[in-house]
Amino acid sequence: MTQNHPSPIDPAKLTADLIRCPSVTPEEGGALQLLQALLEDAGFACTRVDRNGTPNLFARWGDKGHAKSFGFNGHTDVVPVGDEAAWTVGPFSATEKDGMIWGRGATDMKSGVAAFAAAAVDFVRQTPPEGAVILTITGDEEGDALDGTTALLDWMADEGEAMSVCLVGEPTCPNEMGEMIKIGRRGSMTVWFSFTGVQGHSAYPHRANNPLPAMARLMDRLSSHVLDEGTDHFDPSTLAVVTMDTGNPATNVIPARSKATVNIRFNDAHSSDSLTHWLQQEANRITKETGIEVDMEIKVSGESFLTPPGPLSDLVAKSVEAETGTIPELSTSGGTSDARFVKDHCPVVEFGLVGKTMHQVDERVPVDQIHQLKAIYTRILSDYFG
Repeated sequence: MTQNHPSPIDPAKLTADLIRCPSVTPEEGGALQLLQALLEDAGFACTRVDRNGTPNLFARWGDKGHAKSFGFNGHTDVVPVGDEAAWTVGPFSATEKDGMIWGRGATDMKSGVAAFAAAAVDFVRQTPPEGAVILTITGDEEGDALDGTTALLDWMADEGEAMSVCLVGEPTCPNEMGEMIKIGRRGSMTVWFSFTGVQGHSAYPHRANNPLPAMARLMDRLSSHVLDEGTDHFDPSTLAVVTMDTGNPATNVIPARSKATVNIRFNDAHSSDSLTHWLQQEANRITKETGIEVDMEIKVSGESFLTPPGPLSDLVAKSVEAETGTIPELSTSGGTSDARFVKDHCPVVEFGLVGKTMHQVDERVPVDQIHQLKAIYTRILSDYFG
């Protein structure tokens, strides 16, 4: 008697099921439980790698430590819904209308996780490969990301688990399906400046030392400085002044303190260390000129990185073109992603859906794009193990 394979996994239905899980960071919301049940039913060995209350899931089909493995990475956590009254559908209803599925996480990135999970399950069932297929899925990408993908990679190192290459399923296409693959990302760092002078009466400024002109001078110098003209694969680095504050309600008082914050997105011409050195030099210069004490607090969200064009990007680009008819651009644009952690483990690129509505009210994703994405991921797996 012939045994039939289970029906193919519908990635759109799986997307809707995941959207109905209210997994606002740091809540798991049932999303990883749903995926674990699906994957274990298909023969994946699954392990919850929760750290400090952060939910994470590791899943592997195939032998541990196999020389050839393909990995997918993604997240099931979502940003808050915002003003729920502004939504035209329930943010966790997964309403389907106008050819789209609506709800928080529809674009970023439950559809991407659904597409690669569905592709992986159907692929190993229908054409079991000589090698391993690995899924690393976190519930902590939209937050501080301290115990998400990093926890999974730490656990993998301890357990002898490894991906040969990895694809992160974040939405990468600005306007049309298939138009962009991310082969790297800019680094990101935020710097909080504190300026300390001497308080005094505004009618007697010579008896005070006003931190505000010093703050304005430093912010102008930093924002006017050209960090670079761009590099081979990156646009020019940018520095944005995002806030300047004194908290002074009185018009006859020169304040003693003020604060300012900048955010820097930097390419591979810099590192966070080199930028920190430059910022400290500029702060010291202001202190020397004005007598205002300048302190800095720095948070580095990630260094810039690049996976040079080669076999992995070629593999993904070929599959994208075959399924969409579009030759994708290899880009390093946009913000940060968990690829910044994966790049220390193995070569990594990113490819996913059009990201127009991510984090917006009425976030939504075209149903046909989800099916198209599954087809692309399936072709990637087939060609990689072929």
